[in-house]
Amino acid sequence: MTGRLEGKVALVTGAASGIGRASAKLFAAEGAKVVAFDRVDGVKETAAAIKAGGGDALALTGDAGAEDDVAKAVAAALESFGGLDVCYANAGVGTTTFDPPLEQTGEQWLALLRINLVGPFLAIKHASKPMREKGKGSIIATASVAGLRSGAGGPAYSASKAGVINLVQTMAQLLTGTGVRVNAICPGLIETGMTRGVFERARQRGTEDRIGQLNPLKRAGQPEEIAAAALFLASDEASYVNGQAIVVDGGLSSSHPVVIARGRG
Repeated sequence: MTGRLEGKVALVTGAASGIGRASAKLFAAEGAKVVAFDRVDGVKETAAAIKAGGGDALALTGDAGAEDDVAKAVAAALESFGGLDVCYANAGVGTTTFDPPLEQTGEQWLALLRINLVGPFLAIKHASKPMREKGKGSIIATASVAGLRSGAGGPAYSASKAGVINLVQTMAQLLTGTGVRVNAICPGLIETGMTRGVFERARQRGTEDRIGQLNPLKRAGQPEEIAAAALFLASDEASYVNGQAIVVDGGLSSSHPVVIARGRG
């Protein structure tokens, strides 16, 4: 590793598994002191793995959609590690209901939006304060290809992720002149806890080779591949990248779906 985050402090939400865990571990391997935050106890395993690898980490449990918990996580970074340079607002949920879309209630939508959209706003609000005081910082949020256009998720999830994309754009503008950068990552199909059911059902049916078949790479992605994009945005290498939604999807969103006619010879 090259120490691309040497001397920095990073807060990662949704760090108990998947993209969050992979990012927290990579940030630490690259020199950052990490506050790993999640609502489940698995976040302690993430911190333990970082420490076992010689890194420095603090595990916190809390709700990424609750303002008091987010504020406490930022305060913990300042108290334990003396600052905050990177915040990766990664926590998210895939769905809160399996009701048909036009039968869902406003309360069901609010439950999803609270984590997926309000959560990143709270992270930006609280993490940007110490960064503004320092005159520098990087905030990253996990959006999705589902936020770009229809076809990659249900209406509530897709709308929440479209909101994240717009949020980083508007917040980047709001933070003009502060030195704080705000960007998003739009993953395609990644094997995480959120998508585990899709992968398990495919393996049970013997159709695992069809997962990711709609993108040009013909495969699903891994959490570590999203973590690599997050590392770039967190590092000084991305010092001129701001207000962007970086798509990491194997090429899925590069085209509209088409049916390719096969020639006869």
